[in-house]
Amino acid sequence: MTLEMETSTPNAVLDRVSLVLDAFDGPGRLTLAQIVRRTGLPRSSAHRMLERLVALRWLRRQGRDYELGIRLMELGSIAVHQDRLHEAALPFLHELHRTTGFVVHLAILDGSDVVYLEKIGGTLAAAIPTRVGGRQPAHCTAVGKAILAHSGQVDTREPEAGGPLPQKTRYSISTRSRLETELVKIRTHGIAYEREESLPGIGCVAAPIGDIDEAVAAVSVCGPADRMNFDHRLAAPVRMTALAIWRNLEGGSGRVVPTLQRRHQHLGMRRASVSPISGAPTRVAR
Repeated sequence: MTLEMETSTPNAVLDRVSLVLDAFDGPGRLTLAQIVRRTGLPRSSAHRMLERLVALRWLRRQGRDYELGIRLMELGSIAVHQDRLHEAALPFLHELHRTTGFVVHLAILDGSDVVYLEKIGGTLAAAIPTRVGGRQPAHCTAVGKAILAHSGQVDTREPEAGGPLPQKTRYSISTRSRLETELVKIRTHGIAYEREESLPGIGCVAAPIGDIDEAVAAVSVCGPADRMNFDHRLAAPVRMTALAIWRNLEGGSGRVVPTLQRRHQHLGMRRASVSPISGAPTRVAR
């Protein structure tokens, strides 16, 4: 009786729905048995909840398999397009991709991970298995390191100082001491590099978006590591894009002294009329 009352409370219901939906954090469909294993819910309870979520269009059933439904896709799309950061960044992300030819990411920090808010890549995008809403350990990515270096939020969840960090490839940073050394270099230069640290064969160049020491996001260009220039040829347009995005955020232009401007206080950029990369006219989201 107590258990039945507990599972009928709003918090318990929401917790279980969250468990079920979180089980789909990854590609592919799931069976009832897989969902039970991932959530720890009783099989009968999981089945009832899955069928209800199918009826609500939050999930979709194909035979005995379940996958995320159209309603969640609709809500996710609405959430992204209502986000001020995404709206302010989008025209500049497209311009950065057009100018460099590489895949462009916009990402934020969530605990010890980065979450991708946007990916623009054209034909090259398929070669880089990232996705909007996807996660990567922050210390393994250029965008993650750029945010960590300029936000003071080093949450790597390692068991003890100097202990190992999770690695995605053999090139990933594996200790806190090495990460701290890397973050000092990033703070000094205002740019973060990644050479096959999250994905084999892939390199990235990223810059933080936000006030000095208060980064709210990061922007990057990514591509095959052997085709990328890990120097000013990519660093400059990425940093200028980060600056333009932050200036385009509501209220940003009046109080921001971005990283790039610490050494170039007199470098001006018109907020809405000129592309930060090519100098061509560009449209700015409002």
